[in-house]
Amino acid sequence: MTLLSDKIWTGKRQRPMRRRDFILGVGAAASPIRALAQQSSKIWRIGFLAHGYETFYDPFFSELRQLGYQEGRNLVVERRYAAGYPERFPAFAVELVNLQVDLIIVVTTPAALAVKKATTTIPIVFPNAINPVETGVVAGLAHPGGNVTGGAIPTAELSAKRMEFFKQVIPRLLRVAVLWDSANPSVSLGLRDTQIAANKLGIAIQPLEVREPKDIAIALGKIPQDRPDGLIVFQDALTLQHRNEIIGFVTQERLPTMYTGREWVREGGLMSYGENLGVMFKRAAYFVDKIFKGTQPADLPVEQPVEFDLVINIKTAQTLGIAFPQSILLRADEVIE
Repeated sequence: MTLLSDKIWTGKRQRPMRRRDFILGVGAAASPIRALAQQSSKIWRIGFLAHGYETFYDPFFSELRQLGYQEGRNLVVERRYAAGYPERFPAFAVELVNLQVDLIIVVTTPAALAVKKATTTIPIVFPNAINPVETGVVAGLAHPGGNVTGGAIPTAELSAKRMEFFKQVIPRLLRVAVLWDSANPSVSLGLRDTQIAANKLGIAIQPLEVREPKDIAIALGKIPQDRPDGLIVFQDALTLQHRNEIIGFVTQERLPTMYTGREWVREGGLMSYGENLGVMFKRAAYFVDKIFKGTQPADLPVEQPVEFDLVINIKTAQTLGIAFPQSILLRADEVIE
């Protein structure tokens, strides 16, 4: 994006300037100069509502700096983290609204719904909402309506392809456990679409429900006795915060596991198929810039990624005694060795 700046040119005067010319010149220029000064002195305030910090947030703030919004200069960010307890989101939403922030970033669907309930006027941007129309976050993708817009992740196609890849790697796959956060309505839709995809392949699904941090260990504790052929972990703010615990457990149990985000594979998970969150968060800065420059959220269509990444971990596969088929090796967008 090209950033334009005003330049003031000076040169040798060809004739004496009359007082009238000077007064007219100042009068003509005063308004835009004043407007420029007011714009440059504006300090924007953003609310940022999530479960906790993740590195894929960084591209969002980096892109904001490229667009001219920098913390400590003309940007204040009010961060609120629920630490795995979604029941905190409504209070945080009201707090941010009372602070009269100019815009609120929401990282998970429960946060989006809480903020949407708290305000109908402050713009809301979600970088990576899952099925936002079905969860009631927006009215439609092309015409989101209201004060909410951003980036969306469709789960139907993703779930089908994810299950297909998993079956290629584990041909004996007949029973799959699914770790999912039932407090997140968007994840419930992901579970539904996974069940549909599994049925088409003759695979039985065993849901392992969690709602808060203490449920993680309880859900994982059911795996040794039931012994599924594989596990799918739905990434949302809660499970992502406990990924080290989850990855460590399934590695110890030598259980092949498919994840929905690359962050897990980079930290020792077997494989993942899903959106690139860094790219989606970077794109969210575009929505913020547009809104700050006067565009209404209702006039900014919700965007969906058109490419998804298959990420595999060779070292973890060797630990589990798994050999990735050539079709997977050739298809992989990122290979971790």
